[in-house]
Amino acid sequence: MVVLRLFAAAREAAGTGRDALPGATVGEVLVAARSRYGDVFADVLDTAQVWRNGEPCDDEDAVGDGDEVAVLPPVSGGCG
Repeated sequence: MVVLRLFAAAREAAGTGRDALPGATVGEVLVAARSRYGDVFADVLDTAQVWRNGEPCDDEDAVGDGDEVAVLPPVSGGCG
């Protein structure tokens, strides 16, 4: 299983910050996450960056047991 880490809006949409999901590629893990967490999560994922083991990645990148896939939605803020 791959560890899925969720931050900011992705965490809120999923109701958790961490999960274990099956998949042989980053894309397969994200398909499983969309299925598990639904449309609101899928909408957040459409604008998020995805990293594998601390590095930017593509859907085709392979993953294995113990790998970490992180979903990083865009954030805003700062001084007004």
